[in-house]
Amino acid sequence: MRRALVSTGLALALAAPLLAAAPPPPPRRMAAGEQLSDGNRPERLEWFRNLGFGMFVHWSLDSQIGSVISHSTVGADAAYLKRFFEDLPKTFDPHKYHPRDWAVLAKLAGMRYVVFTAKHHSGFCMYDSKTTKFGILQTPYGKDVLAELVKALRAEGIAVGLYFSPDDFHWLYTHGKLIDRNPRPGVNPQEDPEFMAFTKAQLREMLTQYGPIDVLFIDGRADGLRELAWEIRPDTVVTRGAIATPEQKLLAVPLDKPWESCVTMGTAWQYKPTQESYKSITQLVEMLIETRAKGGNLLLNVGPKPDGELPIEQEERLRGLALWHFIFGESVDGVRPWVVANEGDLWFTKKKDEDTVYVFVTKQPNWSMDETKTFTLRSVKATDATKVSIPGQTGEVIEYRPDRDPRPSWKQDEKGLHVTVTLAQRYYDNRRWAEPVAIKLTNVKPALVPPKVEIVGAARDAAPGTATLRARLDDLGMAPSVETGFQYRRKKRGEELYEADEPWKDTPLAARTATGAFEASVTGLLETESYEYRAVVKHPLLTVMTEEKVIAPR
Repeated sequence: MRRALVSTGLALALAAPLLAAAPPPPPRRMAAGEQLSDGNRPERLEWFRNLGFGMFVHWSLDSQIGSVISHSTVGADAAYLKRFFEDLPKTFDPHKYHPRDWAVLAKLAGMRYVVFTAKHHSGFCMYDSKTTKFGILQTPYGKDVLAELVKALRAEGIAVGLYFSPDDFHWLYTHGKLIDRNPRPGVNPQEDPEFMAFTKAQLREMLTQYGPIDVLFIDGRADGLRELAWEIRPDTVVTRGAIATPEQKLLAVPLDKPWESCVTMGTAWQYKPTQESYKSITQLVEMLIETRAKGGNLLLNVGPKPDGELPIEQEERLRGLALWHFIFGESVDGVRPWVVANEGDLWFTKKKDEDTVYVFVTKQPNWSMDETKTFTLRSVKATDATKVSIPGQTGEVIEYRPDRDPRPSWKQDEKGLHVTVTLAQRYYDNRRWAEPVAIKLTNVKPALVPPKVEIVGAARDAAPGTATLRARLDDLGMAPSVETGFQYRRKKRGEELYEADEPWKDTPLAARTATGAFEASVTGLLETESYEYRAVVKHPLLTVMTEEKVIAPR
């Protein structure tokens, strides 16, 4: 990303994240030397951004025992591995698998694409593969799960996505190699010609046996594989391996390019029958809103039971999302970021190529039907043609209250745009609504111009433990002056994936009245550690931060 986008609320108030409070694990670390390589066709990326919301499906033979998917084999002894690779396939029989039920529910929830684990790290193939006997056709079920799902998704007009792992623990097991993942050398297909040929053969099967594949998620070293995918299917959008795909968290700042956050409903990717806790419907809706406000797609995971049904807790949340999307779906479909992501608890999206803005009112539980509220917006300016509405309701009548006038209204003054709306439609029997409400504003303009800042780079200095961070201020955002600085922190190592992030450290802010380069020196850095940093610009009305960049170890 070259330009920073607004990431916080107005009046210099950092908005609280909408994600659950539990410390999230970070994105997967790329292999040493691996870089994101976006060879996706631009028009297909725009198509992908319009989808906005997808379903991730983690399902494999170890759902029978409720363990973490695949990873329990790393460090396992010979007896465990024998039970895993030889015994578990004998009892895997998803006889209640009805993929059309999944497809219909996903569509109702507003999900426009589904990404299915065709092969996870264990190497178990949930499709008809000729490369191995470790797959769904060698189980009591004996049918191609993927083929059935693809047919159901296409019948509902849902884009087809595949998750593919280049890691293959079964291949390592049968070839007498130690089971592990990066950063251990010798376990990646790219390091073994025979392993790479096997991996490419599987990827070619997936991309040729089921018609066009819309999305491909490569969870491992992607070099040599994403290129093969584009060679076979030029219109396939490669997500992980080509664009940013944070796991279990959302990006801190909006991006002016595609990205995708993949998140679980509970704590696990695969079905977890015990010791599981789930996010509320409100949390999930808020995550979807924040993701779309920051320009990304949300890929929300489900973990089917071994018999093929979705756990009731997951179905309940999908149906809760279905109601919200049935009402407010237009506010997250085919949208892009507004000039600010949020003003405190008010979040924004903008309809692509239109002067239509959606304002999401969050943190307003139990909004009663017939209750009128007013909100003041500092980033939006009305025009003579501006109209205000709540999607799904006419604003003309309230059930049983002919004496009330629920028509929305607006007023523009020097303090901002004041929008007044009434919840005039009943969604639940008790006439109360706990989820965010979207307000639609048509024919509006930005009321401010955010400052623009670009990271130039960072370098370790000659003195141990020191580095210089550099950025450039390109626009003050129509303010007479702004303050600039940086934030930095140690980047987590692989073994710390599920630990909380360290707090950001701030460099001193410096006032600026003109554009140009600025820098800051930081000290106390460990020579063997990587650090992440970002530039910060404090404007009189808002704070802007850049996307994080990395300072490599010395």
